[in-house]
Amino acid sequence: MAKYIYPAVFDPNENGGYTVTFPDLPGCVTEGDNLDDALLMAAEAMALHLYGMERDGDPIPAASKVGDHLIPDDAEPSAFVTLIQARTEPIRDELQNRAVKKTLTIPQWLNEEAEEAGINFSQLLQYAIKEKLGIVDKRP
Repeated sequence: MAKYIYPAVFDPNENGGYTVTFPDLPGCVTEGDNLDDALLMAAEAMALHLYGMERDGDPIPAASKVGDHLIPDDAEPSAFVTLIQARTEPIRDELQNRAVKKTLTIPQWLNEEAEEAGINFSQLLQYAIKEKLGIVDKRP
């Protein structure tokens, strides 16, 4: 299971919350209404960002050291850096196992017979696709 730890900059904003950025992960930005919320949002944003990089085959950058100068010059004086930990496996599982809606076409008589028999079309289609592909019981 991929576990990552990166420094995050927590910059107080005008609404009393925090804007969170990751110097090593350009484009990974989030906000929280308070510190607790910002910490939760930071871990989720980082996990989603890194999952996207893994999925796309992008190289995962090395994390900076907390002692490095990470706070931007235009940040509030009370901005601070802390380490955030995130795992990408739960994100991967959730996104790859979410339901995807498909439309199918079958003759009306077959639809009526199947409904009368109480057939669950989604379950049957999943079973048939797995059987056709030779998948026993595999999760992505």
